[in-house]
Amino acid sequence: MTTISAFSLTVRPDNVAIITIDVPDEKMNTLKAEFGTQVRAILKQIRDNKALQGVVITSAKPDNFIAGADINMIGNCASAQEAEGLARQGQQIMAELNGLSIPVIAAIHGACLGGGLELALACHGRVCSDDPKTVLGLPEVQLGLLPGSGGTQRLPRLIGVSTALDMILTGKQLRARQALKVGLVDDVVPQTILLEAAVELAKQAPSRSRHLPVKERILAGPLGRNILFTLAGKKTEQKTHGNYPATKKILEVIETGLAQGTSSGYDAEARAFGELAMTSQSKALRHIFFASTEIKKDPGASVEAGPLRAVGILGGGLMGGGIAFVTATKGKLPVRIKDINAKGINHALKYSWELLDNKVRRRHIKANERDSQLALISGSTDYRGFAHRDLVIEAVFEDLALKQKMVSEVEQQCAPHTIFASNTSSLPIGDIAAQAQRPEQVIGLHFFSPVEKMPLVEVIPHAATSEQTIATTVKLAKKQGKMPIVVADRAGFYVNRILAPYINEAIRMLTDGERIEDIDNALVKFGFPVGPIQLLDEVGIDTGTKIMPVLEAAYGDRFSAPATLISAILNDDRKGRKNGRGFYLYGAKGRTSKKQPDSAIYSLPGMASRNSQLSPQQIAERCVMLMLNEAARCFDERVIRSARDGDIGAVFGIGFPPFLGGPFRYMDSLGAGEVVARLQRLTTQYGPRFTPCEALVAMAERGETFWSPVETGLQA
Repeated sequence: MTTISAFSLTVRPDNVAIITIDVPDEKMNTLKAEFGTQVRAILKQIRDNKALQGVVITSAKPDNFIAGADINMIGNCASAQEAEGLARQGQQIMAELNGLSIPVIAAIHGACLGGGLELALACHGRVCSDDPKTVLGLPEVQLGLLPGSGGTQRLPRLIGVSTALDMILTGKQLRARQALKVGLVDDVVPQTILLEAAVELAKQAPSRSRHLPVKERILAGPLGRNILFTLAGKKTEQKTHGNYPATKKILEVIETGLAQGTSSGYDAEARAFGELAMTSQSKALRHIFFASTEIKKDPGASVEAGPLRAVGILGGGLMGGGIAFVTATKGKLPVRIKDINAKGINHALKYSWELLDNKVRRRHIKANERDSQLALISGSTDYRGFAHRDLVIEAVFEDLALKQKMVSEVEQQCAPHTIFASNTSSLPIGDIAAQAQRPEQVIGLHFFSPVEKMPLVEVIPHAATSEQTIATTVKLAKKQGKMPIVVADRAGFYVNRILAPYINEAIRMLTDGERIEDIDNALVKFGFPVGPIQLLDEVGIDTGTKIMPVLEAAYGDRFSAPATLISAILNDDRKGRKNGRGFYLYGAKGRTSKKQPDSAIYSLPGMASRNSQLSPQQIAERCVMLMLNEAARCFDERVIRSARDGDIGAVFGIGFPPFLGGPFRYMDSLGAGEVVARLQRLTTQYGPRFTPCEALVAMAERGETFWSPVETGLQA
């Protein structure tokens, strides 16, 4: 069988060679190990043709240059030495490309990430299109890795150490104008003239050295470098709490290259790449990457989705405004908002205006793009304009009678095929659909706040929801840029159900005498983005505690919360950040001042005197083990369809530490027996709420896992 090459070479009449990258049968160009021989063959042709004046590398894909290296290559490595070998092969090919005696220019349109940017860095110059799709970055750190094909050495020398560290340590992506400003690219042009601009640059033989700003030259010297890396190390440790070993390795490898020269730098880069590929953190982060990729492809149902041409939203509050924004800006769908008064509609429109105008100010979009996106959103105090909406999302108060009334009105005012999706966080969808004429077209679509930032949505069919309704709702969620998981219509659904015991336990420890900041810091150190008490302040204490009685009624005492303290907090008009009164002190405009806890909390009814007795590990264990136990119950009761959905839901819905891979992968790495043993010990210490669920006990006895060892890479 003949392998179709991903690389083709043509020579123009002006003796500029064009290398076109087009990986067969793939939407995105990704670099694979087997491409090495193809690239070397093309480089030999270029070296043999003495008439050539220059080379331009471009992509045949409509919206990406090279999206990175194929991550499956790393998963196939059985040892650090094998992974190191991959890196060395990549470095060698980039060196051969860089060593060509004629100018090589990358013509970049669309995503140029990871190995794609490393290839562009190995070229002698770079031109990119001014299209919003064009982004450049080295996101390897997000997979627990570092750039392994020379990126850690070439980028600091091109754009300066501090800018390169910022890019490599965070994985941040630069748009075209940002890339030009920092010196990552030589020019930004419209896509229509991208190839010609790159050809012209190739003919001009671009300078291979760039004068860095004075500040960067100082930082490249021994003294400046020492200060910079010390500060970067401290800042990184504060952010990662030692949970992400890749960041430390990145600093070491870049510093080695600057202090000892590129040869030592490349050597250190390849070795570090091999070591990181074998870490549990990288395996877990790659697990999350593959799981999220699968979810993006999952239609959610066994039938085709219905039409999606226009969307309606009931309620112009914070959630309604956020849903309207993502539907119009990401989904490119016209949105009509209905609210009981014009104030609500104006609030929703203002919300979108401010978010879009901020993008204009940051030069992410142009003013005319802002205006055209905003034009997709309209509003009314009645149902005018709703007759042809394919799907209506309800985002009104958590009141069953009101939501049932909304269902009835939508069925009367909209088309027979219109789907009714409720953004409820606590009410059963079956109850909302109880009086519906077309219950098969009623579904839950639970967004998380703030809608424009939180990637997860829960899609909740009730017993009578049709497969097409599920498929259409999942399709909409994806258009909105969301990660949808389909969950069962049970109290709390999935995310709130596993979150509630976690937060309850934090409040319980607070009432027992632990300090607010000690509890939150313990969970941040464990790997959560914010602690449980601060999280309650962020979502709103009134909102966050509203679901607790619902869960207690459904599942019993293990969901009981410290009622005396919660009542006292609410009676003291403490709603959290939104009204500037919560567990923490807030200054002007709801800003925290270095997250100072409000000590007045400690004098409220239901509080013991401050008597901190637990270590950070003990605090984290109590909260996390309850979350894991509840996640196992959700799996057993089929609240979630798979361990994959459970891991994605926890990571993207509540910030479960990504380097642990989600609750199910984490339980598999501990082993069901160890999870059960810890829960049994906590049951003895603190009571029956920690009793391990039957499913976990049975798994421990049988030595079973949620994921197969092959799926998680735990067998390696």
